Amino acid sequence: MTFIDATVVNVALPALQSDLRATITQVQWVIEAYALFLGALILIGGSIGDQFGRKRVFLAGVIFFTVASILCGLATSAAALIVGRALQGIGAAFLVPGSLALISATFEDAERGRAIGTWSGFSAITAAIGPVTGGWLIEHVSWRAVFFLNVPLAVIVLALSFRFMEESRDPSRTDRIDWIGAGLAVLGLGGVVLGLLEWPPLGGGHPLVISALVIGIASSLLFTAVERRTAAPMLPLGLFVSRTFALTNVLTLLLYAALAVILFLVPINLIQVQGYSPTEAGGAVLPLPLIMFALSRWSGGLTARVGSWLPLTAGPAIAACGIALYARPGIGGSYYTTFLPAVIVLGLGMAVTVAPLTTTVMGAVETKHAGVASGVNNAVSRVAGLLAIAVFGVLLTHTFETRTRPALDRLGLTAAARTAIDRELPKMAGADLDTVPVSNASQRAEIHDAVANAFVSAFRLVMAGAAALALAASLAGVLLR
Repeated sequence: MTFIDATVVNVALPALQSDLRATITQVQWVIEAYALFLGALILIGGSIGDQFGRKRVFLAGVIFFTVASILCGLATSAAALIVGRALQGIGAAFLVPGSLALISATFEDAERGRAIGTWSGFSAITAAIGPVTGGWLIEHVSWRAVFFLNVPLAVIVLALSFRFMEESRDPSRTDRIDWIGAGLAVLGLGGVVLGLLEWPPLGGGHPLVISALVIGIASSLLFTAVERRTAAPMLPLGLFVSRTFALTNVLTLLLYAALAVILFLVPINLIQVQGYSPTEAGGAVLPLPLIMFALSRWSGGLTARVGSWLPLTAGPAIAACGIALYARPGIGGSYYTTFLPAVIVLGLGMAVTVAPLTTTVMGAVETKHAGVASGVNNAVSRVAGLLAIAVFGVLLTHTFETRTRPALDRLGLTAAARTAIDRELPKMAGADLDTVPVSNASQRAEIHDAVANAFVSAFRLVMAGAAALALAASLAGVLLR
């Protein structure tokens, strides 16, 4: 459910932006509201599962997530959709860590690597189904259908869980829940993200931007201090004493930050600039999860055969090459020579990395702490995407504006035309330029070209930055030796 939701929503962004007349900042919030609450509360979800039963908490998360999905599908404004996505994130915080913790608690060390590889493979295949199915639903039904898709999936999950899943818990955990830590995590991450997302439209000196960043940073520092002193922290800092656990989470942070930027921006580029339909855009990213699925069992056993150093060094480096290839395409051209090479190379890199990374993280702690370890690693991957989209969003918007305005100045537009364009530019590549009052069709085409070329230029710069993050992840893998 969560893997399909993540990939489908990215493909749905252009359609819902057009339908709800959302700015690029509101589109970012559709992604960020979900990631914020998932990243901040996933540790609580893992801890509660360890304490009160992983199956029980897992099923509660499924139900909450499904209800929130229905609210998203019924949203009539960007604000309502953002609230629904935030509620989805809360449900996912209890759903996501339970799945991996249940596997780790069920299988012994000898089988755990292949079990996690199988888990990764099924996650990949559902992520593969998501964009194509979602693209078809968006094109032939509505973007709302991608949220209602979770309802039948939830029925299947509940039926299978009640029939086959055994309850498990960590008897060493206390009954205390670190709600103070959870609140500070939401406030810290939320403040930073709010400041970064509102920076481009309001300016870096705006009181809201400054106060949000100050509150976010101060809350994050306070969160660390509280977690050091509380009796039952949601983030047990003692886990990071393990060098392997600490380095693999650094690798996760860097690599998944890069991946989140790709999954957010590539569908927007394909649909709004390259002219792909939603179904075609969904199919364009299909090789990524298919490659991961095809190689999941093989990569699941890599750690047992060659250790963690080689796959966790080579995998992110290959992924960095794939991300860098996304900076090649301009506007137009065959998919097979523009975006496909990037998807294939990125898929190979992720396939080599994901299962060994998960196995190494889970193997760095005692089995009884599986829920917490899973929560920490999942939180790191979600927070990585949360922060990356916010940070690179500032770079994307700044570069887009820097490239767009000089190009428009050279067109000699009337004041009325320029006012109409400036009103649409916050939507970036999704700007509705067909209503701009111009003298002829040739000038309208020039406006479209200026906006599209500016977006591609900004897109390329962001891809270069994301590739640098993946390369840094490879360097973290080197240190695992």
